[in-house]
Amino acid sequence: MFGDKRIGFIGAGNMASVLIKGILKARLVDDNSIYASDIDLEKLDSLKSEYGINTVFKDNKKIVNECDIIILAVKPQIMEKVMKEISGSLTSEKLIISIAAGISTEFIDSFANNTPLRIIRAMPNTPALIMEGATAICPGEKISEDDLRIAKEIFSAVGVVAIVDESQMDAVTGLSGSGPAYIFMIIEALSDAGVKMGLSRDISMKLAAQTVMGAAKLQIDTGMHPGRLKDMVTSPGGTAIAGIHTLEQGGLRTTLINAVEQATLRSIQLGKKNGK
Repeated sequence: MFGDKRIGFIGAGNMASVLIKGILKARLVDDNSIYASDIDLEKLDSLKSEYGINTVFKDNKKIVNECDIIILAVKPQIMEKVMKEISGSLTSEKLIISIAAGISTEFIDSFANNTPLRIIRAMPNTPALIMEGATAICPGEKISEDDLRIAKEIFSAVGVVAIVDESQMDAVTGLSGSGPAYIFMIIEALSDAGVKMGLSRDISMKLAAQTVMGAAKLQIDTGMHPGRLKDMVTSPGGTAIAGIHTLEQGGLRTTLINAVEQATLRSIQLGKKNGK
């Protein structure tokens, strides 16, 4: 689908592995058109064995030289080191996609050596591990419609994609980036409640997790407002409205809103601390 373009991953961790799996499943390119480098030889051997891709141990420059699309999948704290290493090989012909949290397009562009770089910043979340991710992407100034299409297709292979302004990326971190942790806590709490009321742990966990997944899928598939779906469950004087009353007393809505707000503010703080 991408023609003869080659995709190179600098960093071969979990998210890189997931994206490679999604790209191949969606047949965007074949395995011979994917390259990866990492300091961990075992990770590369595993990727090569599972997907048949080209692996280049530690040679990040080779990735840039060989590939048309460069996906920066390294930890934020080593991004500066990586960018200094590959800056001499970067050209305006390369599409650069960064999934490093908190790293701005401006920071990456600062290594351009007066070369206008095509940069897209992306924030996928952990459900991408099962092809159910939520990814926000923001295009840099030099990005074309075709560049944006390519990025959307890559991340659509592992879930849903939303286009946002870069100024909104900290809010994305607070909502969908950190959000799975909030939902895991909700599943755990529902499971604990089931155990308290006499259900076994296995049954309680199974019902809680499936309830969360089913409710989310129902909202996505119908497109109905969550409030309307809630009203469909709450019959007059029934059990659900009694439970909702307790949730309102406990400030569930306010607590979740505050959690997203605090995570967003923390993302802003970390960005300033790192100077990125």
